[in-house]
Amino acid sequence: MLAAAAVLLAAVLAGHRAVPNVRGLGSLLDSATPLLGTVVPLLALGALLRRSRLALVAVLLPASVWATLYAGAWVRPAPAQGTAGLRVASQNLRAGNPDPAATVRGLAATGADLIGLQEVAEDDRVGAALRGGYPHRAAVSTVALYSRYPIRERAGVDTGLGWTRALRAVVATPSGDVAVYVAHLGSARAGDTVTRDQTVAALAATVRADPAPRLVVLGDLNTASTDRVFTPLTRLLGDAQADAGRGFGFTWPAAVPVTRPDHVLYRGLTATSAGVLRTPASDHRAVTAGFRW
Repeated sequence: MLAAAAVLLAAVLAGHRAVPNVRGLGSLLDSATPLLGTVVPLLALGALLRRSRLALVAVLLPASVWATLYAGAWVRPAPAQGTAGLRVASQNLRAGNPDPAATVRGLAATGADLIGLQEVAEDDRVGAALRGGYPHRAAVSTVALYSRYPIRERAGVDTGLGWTRALRAVVATPSGDVAVYVAHLGSARAGDTVTRDQTVAALAATVRADPAPRLVVLGDLNTASTDRVFTPLTRLLGDAQADAGRGFGFTWPAAVPVTRPDHVLYRGLTATSAGVLRTPASDHRAVTAGFRW
């Protein structure tokens, strides 16, 4: 039974993309596969307790598949060297956050030049906390961008939700203009990912048509890095965590994160760093990244 379970686990890890995405089942499995590595030590322990050589050999199969797929997240080559010319942070503040000012002060402490926010309330506690260091602001509905540098353009972006929950701004940095998107895509629920899938496709289409040579996407995209639905975006843009971070960079839930719906994507720049930050009062961890020209 242990050997059979090991073979089944290896098959799921290797073939999860072949599972049809019916009612979001494929997406759910894609998102969960990094966590399936935790089953390998349990199978190995069972094999040792049973003193079964067959089971121990079988456990090597899922261990090898998981390592092939995901161990590289911890052993990536060193990111591009050089001082970051642009530092960014993104945070889902959480609707009903009792102290959003404390949350954004944690983001400002990173030295970020740009801060993208989602689930921003109508009150001005966030603005009051950031106004001194971030005099430039663009906002649409519940998403906002705070910048140390002037914002030349700003406009809402339709992702098909029926209400605007994304924006595009052009930031005039000392090294040149950068198009910056801040987005909060549709939610994904067990058995219901249609709205999320449509918003990912809509954002990908907008980015594909955007002529800006340097572009950054900040936001809660409600899509894990390993989810097949995320592919249209990663075909167009680099993923800062994948290119310059270490580990999976899980962000949700904040206390014990098991997935990464929050992302920093980019093109026309070189990622020099990426990380995750625990901030107070939010149910998401923040994501950060540094870039050079």
